[in-house]
Amino acid sequence: MRKIFLLLLAALPLLASAELRPANECQGSRMPYPEPDSLISAPDSLIAVMINHVGRHGARYATSPKHFADVVDVMTGAQLTPLGRKVLDSVNNAVTLTDGHWGDLDSLGQAEQQGIARRLCMTYPQLVIGQDVRAISSYVGRCIASMDAFTQTVKRFQSGLGSLQTASGEQFNDLVRFFQVDSAYVKWAKEKPYSPELKDFTDRTTPAEALCDRIFKKRPEGLDPVKFAADVYYCLSTQGAMGLGTTAMELMTPEEMNRLWEIDNLRQYFSRTATTVSALPAEIAAPLLNDLIQTTDDFIAGRLKSTVNLRFGHAETLMPLLSLMRLPGCYYLTHYFDTVSSHWQTWNVVPMASNLQMILFYSPKSGNYYVRIDLNERPISIDGMTYIPWPRLRAFLMS
Repeated sequence: MRKIFLLLLAALPLLASAELRPANECQGSRMPYPEPDSLISAPDSLIAVMINHVGRHGARYATSPKHFADVVDVMTGAQLTPLGRKVLDSVNNAVTLTDGHWGDLDSLGQAEQQGIARRLCMTYPQLVIGQDVRAISSYVGRCIASMDAFTQTVKRFQSGLGSLQTASGEQFNDLVRFFQVDSAYVKWAKEKPYSPELKDFTDRTTPAEALCDRIFKKRPEGLDPVKFAADVYYCLSTQGAMGLGTTAMELMTPEEMNRLWEIDNLRQYFSRTATTVSALPAEIAAPLLNDLIQTTDDFIAGRLKSTVNLRFGHAETLMPLLSLMRLPGCYYLTHYFDTVSSHWQTWNVVPMASNLQMILFYSPKSGNYYVRIDLNERPISIDGMTYIPWPRLRAFLMS
């Protein structure tokens, strides 16, 4: 009996990895923003008085031509199957569409930010009209453009009643680009101490051989199937954020896209969140978490007047922060890395335009303050509570 139990236990990671997700989710962190079905209403006994918002830039063109160039170099002149020709056509089409716009916010990303801003204004008009709104952004263009799309929507809603302040630049690196300026993390990221675990998972998981067999009639000499499959996955998975839907993703089989997403998912899990390998990727977000706590304290104490405080950064801003906060679905510790994709998913944590909102509420009856945490405009429950007394949540976040 004990032997059977151990065999079943050993099989659990494989079973967890067997679930096949739809093409849109297999885009991972490149998935366009999933809009909520409805606005969120709070209990009548609570009044929203302030919002802290941390957002990722919206959908954008691919950030770099490198993966595309590598795929085109391998496939051009090779003996391709009909599927291979479709893949190459898809990649070339994306390159043509992106030319001159690498990394830029696109029209879909602009619409995502406008939608989030519009829902905030409709849900909490008392925090926008006649009030102070402040926003900061990473110095990167797509983040600045995201801030502009968001705040211009807020400005139109204010109709001249209220103030709006925006700023961007390297002075905010400690808050939104700590992954670039934290020297200990930069050194750690170069060393990649998780490489053995990631390589082991990749070697056991990658569908590279099958994908190459479907793309090439004869493989080019010197082809690295694992790298090629990862490059193809990137080139196809980023096209949804360019407004092209999941047609490119569906050139892969469900098995192929799922396995390649799992590898990409695990890579980001290791490099951007607290794991049993290292907590450093999450700890670097401490300045941003401290800022969220301090602004809440300052507002309650009357030292801060702005009722909406916006920060615009990157997926690499949010993943560490959400992990450091230990939010459900954003923080997962395990030694069984095959199970990560069942508990921590990039498409759930950081799709394009992903955002964290900490809404501060006041109870006139008790005189107490409460906070609701929304991830991608969906409330998160902590210890069974959605509206958490601020002293209790503050202690949890600082522990």
